[in-house]
Amino acid sequence: MSISPFMTPGQSRQRRASSARRRRRRRMLLAALLLLVAVAAIAVARGDTSTRSDRHAAGGARAGARAVPAPAARHSQSGLALGQPPLKLSGAGDAQQDPVRVAFRDPPRAGILFNLSTGQVLWQRNPYTVLPMASLTKMMTALLTVESAPPNAPVRVTREAVNADGSKVGVLPLGKHVRLESMLYGLLLPSGNDAAVALAQHVAGSVNRFVLRMNAEAAKLGLGCTRYSSPSGYYDRGNYTCAADLAELAHADLQQPRIAAVTRTYSAVLPFPIKGGKLYLYNNNPLLIYGYPGVTGLKTGQTEAAGRCLVATAERHGVRLGVVLLHSPAPGAQAKELLDSAFQGVYHQAPVPEPPIPPSA
Repeated sequence: MSISPFMTPGQSRQRRASSARRRRRRRMLLAALLLLVAVAAIAVARGDTSTRSDRHAAGGARAGARAVPAPAARHSQSGLALGQPPLKLSGAGDAQQDPVRVAFRDPPRAGILFNLSTGQVLWQRNPYTVLPMASLTKMMTALLTVESAPPNAPVRVTREAVNADGSKVGVLPLGKHVRLESMLYGLLLPSGNDAAVALAQHVAGSVNRFVLRMNAEAAKLGLGCTRYSSPSGYYDRGNYTCAADLAELAHADLQQPRIAAVTRTYSAVLPFPIKGGKLYLYNNNPLLIYGYPGVTGLKTGQTEAAGRCLVATAERHGVRLGVVLLHSPAPGAQAKELLDSAFQGVYHQAPVPEPPIPPSA
């Protein structure tokens, strides 16, 4: 080891020791700095993931899509204990087992094709994804109405009903009484929001109390995705469901003969307390409009957030099928394709001559 000519041997040793200590300190400081950077990076990553998740959940709630609830959830979206669903959907959530294989170029955001009698799921897409339901809400409004009031009950037309936003029957006479069954047709054929408000007030005394009953009924039916905020579905905020829940509700609705009779009707002329004494109503279900063979219902819906929605049901040779489509670009055409695929491919029925349904219907 060389010794500097300008230092004594003792000074040289001290300097080397001092240099070694400085190097050790620098290494320790560098290690500590790297550790701090790593910890900070992990924290930022976790925080960013959490923030993204929060933003996704918040944005999804605004856009209509949210985290999927477990099919075996114990409580409804309103926090109520869930009852047993009226129909056991066998195969929901397991698309690999679907006997119907239809791949749409522009698919709905969610949907399900099922047997209304057995509950067998034949085709599915995101069946438990929570989405806005628009006027499909009125399926629950109709169910509570027929469970609570007879056809001839007089329903008073309030100012709140007349001033309802969105689609309407449009000729409800303020302050007069309308036969309940006529109002039910107005609810389900032209999807009258004014009829929804009038029926809610008649059944429960107020819209708010009716909405409480809607959510209680949803829990009773085991609808774990579903929450209602109005009897009409015109506003999407706080009003959502999933395709699987709507399949259950379709089954429950068609168990009611009064609802089944209304939803299979294309047009109706009803007694009404207006000039001329009659009300002319037409169904906006595309399968009824275009004459799909065997169609039995059920309900359409559309808002900006929900997109175009449809719950369609049909029966041929004793086979009863239902299809739910949420945010579909062409609900009529897609429902037709799914139903035909099931009737012919699963139940081996011969094709039935059908009028064409436009690709965008």
